[in-house]
Parts: sequence; structure tokens; C-alpha cells
Amino acid sequence: MKVLPILWLTGQPGSGKTTISNFIKKINDKENVLGNNTVLVQIDGDDLRSLTSNVDYSQDGRIKNIKLSQSIAEFCQAKGFFVIVSLVAPYLDLREELKNRKTVLEVYLHTSEKRGKEDFFVKNYEKPINNFIDLDTTNKTVEECSNEILTIYRKMATLA
Repeated sequence: MKVLPILWLTGQPGSGKTTISNFIKKINDKENVLGNNTVLVQIDGDDLRSLTSNVDYSQDGRIKNIKLSQSIAEFCQAKGFFVIVSLVAPYLDLREELKNRKTVLEVYLHTSEKRGKEDFFVKNYEKPINNFIDLDTTNKTVEECSNEILTIYRKMATLA
């Protein structure tokens, strides 16, 4: 069985992570973007907090949610699912650890627009440094962003 890369969307609140993840799911449900009836699994920060009742935004609370997301993503990846994680995940070391263990396409989303989520910004967010896609969502539509991500993802998936 072919192991697909984990698609990890990271960035500050309001950058488009959930919106793009939802759009990619919609495309996949309609067109099956990877073929072979690949099932897509979404892991979203809001859903995860709702599921676990962990609304602790402290460093410890965030680390707990990131590690849980990584475990779920790795499990689903091993089962052959197309996994999308949309999570702020502000700590570079945790994201890098996952990329060292698994095949991951990390996409750093950011915007200069005010989108009403500024109260949730993470002051100590650590931007990616290596092996990631930088995507400014300010002047792009959700469709443009999703297509750009999927183009790169499909190339990675064929090489995996």
C-alpha cells in the first residue's frame, strides 16, 4: 500500500487553514483528487478541541493537542488515508520532529488582512525554516490556494 504524505496546514488564526482544508475536502469528495477512491481525513484544531474538551491555549495545552494531532495523522496515514491537518501548531520543533519521522507537506499560510481572529494570535509562533511551502493567502482565492497546494501535493504523492 502506498503511503501518502500528510498535508499539514500551519499558520496564525485567520490565515485560511480550516477554510482551505474544507475546500480541499469538498474537491476530493466531488473529484477524488488522488484517484483510487482515496478517503480524506481532516484533523482541525477547532474540532480537536471540541472532541477532547482541551481548550487550554497555554504552551502545555497546545503541545498536548499538537502531539495528539500528530498521532492521529500518523495512524491514518499508515492506513492509507489522505490526511489534512489544519492546526496553528506554533512550535517549530514539534513540526520538524514529525517531518523527520513521516512524509509531510508543511504549508505555512499567512495573510496581512485582518480577518477577525487577531485575539487568538500566538505571540511565540515559530515560522517554518526548512522544507515547507510558503503561501500568502492575502490576495488569493480559496480555490487558487487549494489548487496550488494540491499541485505540489500530487507531485509528492506520486514520488512517495
